[in-house]
Amino acid sequence: MGSAAPDVMEEYAEAVKEKKQDEKLKNVNLDDWLPITSSRNAKWYYSAFHNVTAMVGAGVLGLPFAMSQLGWGLGTVVIIMSFVVTLYTLWQMVEMHEMVPGKRFDRYHELGQHAFGERRGLWIIVPQQLIVEVGTDIVYMVTGGQSLKKVHDLLCNGACTDIRLTYWIMVYGSIHFPLSLFPNFNSISAVSAAAAVMSLTYSMIAFVTSTVKGAHSIDYALRGTTTAGKVFGVLNGLGAVMFAYAGHNVVLEIQATIPSTPEEPSKKPMWRGVVVAYAIVALCYFSVAFSGYYAFGNAVEPNVLMSLEKPRWLIAAANLMVFLHVVGSYQVYAMPVFDMIETVLVKKHKFQPSFWLRLVARSSYVAATMFVGMTFPFFDGLLGFFGGFGFAPTTYFIPCIIWLMLRKPRKYSLSWIINIICIVVGVCLTVIAPIGGMRQIILDAKTFKFYA
Repeated sequence: MGSAAPDVMEEYAEAVKEKKQDEKLKNVNLDDWLPITSSRNAKWYYSAFHNVTAMVGAGVLGLPFAMSQLGWGLGTVVIIMSFVVTLYTLWQMVEMHEMVPGKRFDRYHELGQHAFGERRGLWIIVPQQLIVEVGTDIVYMVTGGQSLKKVHDLLCNGACTDIRLTYWIMVYGSIHFPLSLFPNFNSISAVSAAAAVMSLTYSMIAFVTSTVKGAHSIDYALRGTTTAGKVFGVLNGLGAVMFAYAGHNVVLEIQATIPSTPEEPSKKPMWRGVVVAYAIVALCYFSVAFSGYYAFGNAVEPNVLMSLEKPRWLIAAANLMVFLHVVGSYQVYAMPVFDMIETVLVKKHKFQPSFWLRLVARSSYVAATMFVGMTFPFFDGLLGFFGGFGFAPTTYFIPCIIWLMLRKPRKYSLSWIINIICIVVGVCLTVIAPIGGMRQIILDAKTFKFYA
């Protein structure tokens, strides 16, 4: 594994370099085929759908569990602070999409290359972005399977034969083999819109049912029986909160689908969509996080819907909505990965752009994420690990670093101070948060029976 990642990065770097050295006509033709740049007729509300679908997913269901590891005080501060910081850094990225006249940074790594240099920008951005996108898709494999299993168990009420989680993950994963063949973001806009509606609906179901249940003999002490357990729990909780704020990793790719002219740059409709998306994010995140922790305290499950049992039909419906939502979310995060894979295959390995290339490449990716999800279905640990290791850099502080490098605000000005604070906090979270998630994965693995 150690040597494979650098080899892939080398190939991608060479493919991007070759792409830029090719004739202009060939570039245009390839851009017309690649999923990120093949369609630029999106409306502002497309960006709202895609951003809601990207953000409100498995992360929101894990927020009550994160609260149980952080407590009322720290948990509230971290969730609200993350909301404010990530909205600010998302605004920065939207603003930087067309900061060079006549040029669009359609992919996160293209903005990174402009700031850090051709080669260094790839090595800084692409590995982090892949960790987020592939990691999220793996978590959604687990979430989709868990949700289907919960629906089955609730509706059967003990009268049916128990079916292993592994099989439910396979059912969820199999849906993505045909869905992955949709060519670009705009082609999945209907799927994304449905997913956004589902996310809002199941979040409100979780909020209402948790509130109605109320708090009866609930323990709000930090989760964990030992001091070390509580400390590591806090770290895992921080990572879980960071996992919930992940839209930055696909925001430039989403903005690339919106048309742009000098008179009407894409940042205007894109920001309108982001504001709508974040209003929905605030409604879902704060209501679910606080009501779920209020109702269950430190006994809440890593996925709050797993803690809810009554009314049975409503909780089953909510889990079915989660399943439908993560179907759309998986595709939103997979699309930039498909773009990278297809760029390497066409430019580096000289494959012809075709349906069969997409079929094999994208099906292989779906199969790989499904296999990893079946092997390590540790929802709570995966949230904390990926949230700290991958999400914090691309969401919390890399946009701030790029902003300082390209915009060059005056030293000690308000803008400079805010960005420095975000960078310091983000780097600290990146260092400490994955520790808690990795420990949780190790603890889960001790009692886990593979493919059971």
